[in-house]
Amino acid sequence: MRMRLCSFCVKSGILCQKCQEKIRTGDISETYMRVAKILIKLEEKYSSIQKIVLNNVYNVDNIIALAVGNGDASRLLALRGQILRDISKSIGKRIRIFEESGDVRMFLEDLFMPTKILAINTIWIPDGSTETRVVIPGRQRRLFMSNDVLKELAEKIRGMTLRITFEEQEERYYS
Repeated sequence: MRMRLCSFCVKSGILCQKCQEKIRTGDISETYMRVAKILIKLEEKYSSIQKIVLNNVYNVDNIIALAVGNGDASRLLALRGQILRDISKSIGKRIRIFEESGDVRMFLEDLFMPTKILAINTIWIPDGSTETRVVIPGRQRRLFMSNDVLKELAEKIRGMTLRITFEEQEERYYS
């Protein structure tokens, strides 16, 4: 497994000067260290983990979001999600996986999964910034995560500001 810290440092818990600097500056979080340690232990049990790239780990509310390399999400989802269940059990929080490289639509579909997305629009704000509007079908219903958690994850992972709207589908009766 490739990660942003030395594997020896993660295994031993004693950090070299480079790894200490990454943690001191906030480039790497304590949650990243915990997840990396768990993944290294699971490498012995699941060989598919050996090929993944762990780019970053985000802790939002009761969710741990793993940002992995391109194509690595399928490796972590192998064995009908057993690897994710093992990580979740070790940490005590729900786990979500996101591939850092990829288009915006793919990222948002992963973020809102299993809810279907009807449309994605870019809203240009007069001050020069942008917001991404995501349209979800139906009335406001229970999403996998709260709107605030979804917005915070999008901000932390991709630096995007989300606006979530629901399209109410009205039934019309013609007589």
